[in-house]
Amino acid sequence: MKLSSGTKIVVMSVVAGLIGGGVAAGGVVHFTQGDQAANVTTAKSNAVKVSENNVKGKSSATKAFKNVSGAVVSVINLQKQQSLQSDFFGDQTQNRDSDSSDLQTASEGSGVVYKKSNNTAYIVTNNHVVAGSNAIQVLLSDGTKLTAKLVGTDEQTDLAVLKVKADKISEVANFSDSSKVEAGQSVLAIGSPLGSDYATSVTEGIISATKRQVDATDESGNSLGKANVLQTDAAINPGNSGGPLVNLAGQVVGINSMKLASSEDGTSVEGMGFAIPSNTVVSIINGLEKDGKIERPALGVSMVDLSNVSASDQREVLRLPDSVSDGVIIVEAQEDSPAAKAGLERYDVITKIADTKVSDSGELRDALYKHKVGDSVKITYYHKGQEKTVTVKLDKTTSSLNNAQ
Repeated sequence: MKLSSGTKIVVMSVVAGLIGGGVAAGGVVHFTQGDQAANVTTAKSNAVKVSENNVKGKSSATKAFKNVSGAVVSVINLQKQQSLQSDFFGDQTQNRDSDSSDLQTASEGSGVVYKKSNNTAYIVTNNHVVAGSNAIQVLLSDGTKLTAKLVGTDEQTDLAVLKVKADKISEVANFSDSSKVEAGQSVLAIGSPLGSDYATSVTEGIISATKRQVDATDESGNSLGKANVLQTDAAINPGNSGGPLVNLAGQVVGINSMKLASSEDGTSVEGMGFAIPSNTVVSIINGLEKDGKIERPALGVSMVDLSNVSASDQREVLRLPDSVSDGVIIVEAQEDSPAAKAGLERYDVITKIADTKVSDSGELRDALYKHKVGDSVKITYYHKGQEKTVTVKLDKTTSSLNNAQ
């Protein structure tokens, strides 16, 4: 999942070719003076000694880190490498797959172990971390490397579930209710920035916004609609993707997925990272464990937020009363879609799904995804200024509904 709207977004897996190149171990710099010996004069003085550490006890951040860090892993995406082979005259090239055993690291990200069942442990990471993989390895916090199997992926939310043998797994993370998270709360981001060489690194920040709505696209640039995410200023770098964002109790409140690198005008941006809320994560990983994929209910409509329409158009075109300021406008109800079958039309304004008010398309999706394919749900909407209700039987999302719900 990526962000669009003209901003430069970085998804937080790290391409292997960018790791470690030209970085000296330890950052050591050697100074030389040719062949001349240096004359050093020392004065008599008392030797300097270290004093006792006056910081007593462990900070909340340290305790939180210790509670969950053992469950954080590095995720290594292995792929077959393609090579260019010239013909005899050197004027043509062709792609040739490497031998199946010749797999190389294509990218690295992070993940977190969230469940052990019998002899299987389950790990959540980002879809883009494992995309295109021919094999996946997981590096535990103690350095143990395991082969992982892909359970399922969901491109819409950029989540994936892996499984490994559980005999080497000692710690499992717990999820917290992300709906209770508040702006200003302290959080830690744990993962492998720049890859597994920096595994289990931790940064600290706060929750900057609890319900930031961003435009999401897939790896090909196709719109996936809007996503509601947690915003944080904790440092997130390539390789952190798929790692946990945790509160000071050591509970996972989100899965780190992306960061804002620059604004629309090219201004450099710092401290704007985004995480998938834990409530969304739990819903998706349960579905992936069960079916290997997520089947979502859909109305079969394309839509736009009411807030994006001028006040004059709200009155004159939509004929809305002044009391209605939030909702989602139906731009088109696709033929034979659940919405069309229920009588919903272009320019109808949806304000409620079941008993949940919807202010924008993100909230509409959240409310819709609480239901299952085949469920019948009551929708409250305005048609030419008149409030109405209708019952819609939900169908599943299809590939033709890239911009619809």
